[in-house]
Amino acid sequence: MYKIFDTVDEVSHYTAQRLLDKIKALPSAVLGLATGSTMEPVYAQLIKYIQHAPLDLSRLTTFNLDEYIGLSAQHPQSYNYYMYQHLFNQLNIPAQNVHLPDGLTTDIEATCQAYSQAISKRGGLDLQLLGIGTNGHIGFNEPKTCFNSRTHVVELSEQTRIDNGRFFSDQAEVPTHAVTMGIQDILEAKEVILVATGKNKADIMAKLFNSPIDEELPASALKKHNNLTIVLDREAAALLPQHTLKSAI
Repeated sequence: MYKIFDTVDEVSHYTAQRLLDKIKALPSAVLGLATGSTMEPVYAQLIKYIQHAPLDLSRLTTFNLDEYIGLSAQHPQSYNYYMYQHLFNQLNIPAQNVHLPDGLTTDIEATCQAYSQAISKRGGLDLQLLGIGTNGHIGFNEPKTCFNSRTHVVELSEQTRIDNGRFFSDQAEVPTHAVTMGIQDILEAKEVILVATGKNKADIMAKLFNSPIDEELPASALKKHNNLTIVLDREAAALLPQHTLKSAI
């Protein structure tokens, strides 16, 4: 299902409301969370909603999609740091219920296995929030990632490192590898919301719309999911067929 809005602000309000509705309906929900500039206004709006009508989040559990290898939780460009800056510092989720991959682990294989197992032990994800890379990655699952993958280490593509270089003072500082939740972990979520905004996402959203299910385009795996919502602003949706635009508004 596509939902298309005129502005980023409208996208953020809608997506934050969906997250809020899930938490209200299921206080013990297990949420899969994403990072990146697309999610910043979503989290800002969610915080506003919760501050306006406070909720008890003591039973909520979160799992983040990914983390750079080699960055500590205190590094300003780590996703751990991002999540606390943009969401967790403002919410009363117990620390033990917040899960992020460890970018400094010394036993990466065991860490990856434990992460997917922890999700499974909690009954899987009730809702997974996703962004999409310009090459179609979800999480850091780059093109040609197996659809049956669990949490694993990935070598970041040159395109991904270029795209993410804007967050670093020097392109050379962008990590070359990351830990990411696997595509199978994502597909097992009971509900998935994919959010894309801005004209730089128009090409990949058109490609996703027209693509068959193919490991060359990781996000195409989502076409197999029976509870998927794709939320776009008009810039990201600009290259979709007109009939899709009309039916999605």
